[in-house]
Amino acid sequence: HIALAHNGNLTNASELRRELEDAGSIFTSTMDSEVLVHRMARSASVKPEHRLADALKGVDGAYCLVVIVGNTILAARDPRGWRPLVMGKLGGATVFASETCALDLLGATLEREVERGEIIAIDESGMRSIFPLEKLESKKCVFEYVYFSRPDSQVFGGSVDRARRELGRRLARDFPAPTADLVFSVPDSSNSAALGFAEESGLPLELALIRNHYVGRTFLQPTQAGRDAKVKVKYNAVREVLRDKSVVMVDDSIVRGTTTRGLVNMVRAAGAREVHLRVSSSPVTGPCYYGIDTPTREELIAANMS
Repeated sequence: HIALAHNGNLTNASELRRELEDAGSIFTSTMDSEVLVHRMARSASVKPEHRLADALKGVDGAYCLVVIVGNTILAARDPRGWRPLVMGKLGGATVFASETCALDLLGATLEREVERGEIIAIDESGMRSIFPLEKLESKKCVFEYVYFSRPDSQVFGGSVDRARRELGRRLARDFPAPTADLVFSVPDSSNSAALGFAEESGLPLELALIRNHYVGRTFLQPTQAGRDAKVKVKYNAVREVLRDKSVVMVDDSIVRGTTTRGLVNMVRAAGAREVHLRVSSSPVTGPCYYGIDTPTREELIAANMS
């Protein structure tokens, strides 16, 4: 039996799938991860780590993998290291996770990152590490710092919270709002950046938007109608905080612009006198093929507008 968890996106999965189907493989899903399972199953190698290495040769894109084959657990990271993957210890056990906050929750201690191009194998005989894939130039997804990761995590060797606070401070220095009365975040991924903006500008930080935690991420909704509906359910404005105030609204990023437009309308409707929008990431002007759902330039508002 094989169990496989995958964070990332394989950019040549469709070509690899066609090759496997031509050779007789029968797929049961549309996931790129299934390509790896079929390639492992076809490997003639004996050791599980070598079977995974065979499966990954010729695979392009971003991947962090945790795989179980029989009694062996495997962890692998692509040769560029697009996404985070860490190893921790919990008593005598070894733990793998995308973020260090998962280790904290389990009570595990962080050992190290899984290296680029590395495959780690663990079984009853101990731990082994191989580097079957040549390391390529390091590439780290900045969206892990801007949006994806939790602020209580260490990602790529640095603190997510500290990075987001510094982005907020830079925003306050580069794009101040001298007439503003207060700062608030678009919760929750903008909280640290709004804190940084407030610290640097000396403006009070308020809770002006309340987030419904039972709604998923709006920009990942597959349809525009779904994204619009989710914005209305996801946030609500605190009128007593916003009424007759000039406000700075700090958001982490603008992808399609759906959430932003709806939020500005909501804040105005709650009585804000002025809305100064500040965005902690640089403009998202190109599609990402490595795990973020931004497939075409036409969907990205910063690619098509000033």
